[in-house]
Amino acid sequence: MKKQILSALMISIVLVSCTKSTSKTEKVENPDGTVTTTTTTESQTGLGVDTAKINQAKENTQTKIDEAGDKIDNAAENAKNKINTTADKAKEDLNKAGKDIKTGAQEVGKDVKNVAAKGASKVEEGAKKLKEDLSK
Repeated sequence: MKKQILSALMISIVLVSCTKSTSKTEKVENPDGTVTTTTTTESQTGLGVDTAKINQAKENTQTKIDEAGDKIDNAAENAKNKINTTADKAKEDLNKAGKDIKTGAQEVGKDVKNVAAKGASKVEEGAKKLKEDLSK
């Protein structure tokens, strides 16, 4: 609380002490030969703010913000492209693996059919021999 009060006091002192005074002294000679001296004092209280400098600083800040925004947009676009490339590669790899599995399964199926056919033919031969043996 004390810091806030001190800060407010410091700011008010700075604002009060920022009084700009301009004095002009004019000497005018009257027609009768006397000289009249007039002193004019112009006072401006508060901060004398140069709006041109503020506008320039504002434009510089906006330019820097725009540049930073562009950099962020470019980085996001690059990240998106990398993610898409990685996803496409993963899709291709999974597709290839799926095809390999399908091919392997077809080969196993053929082998099973061949083994089953050979086993069936041996069973038939055994049955024929048994039948012949029983017939004798």
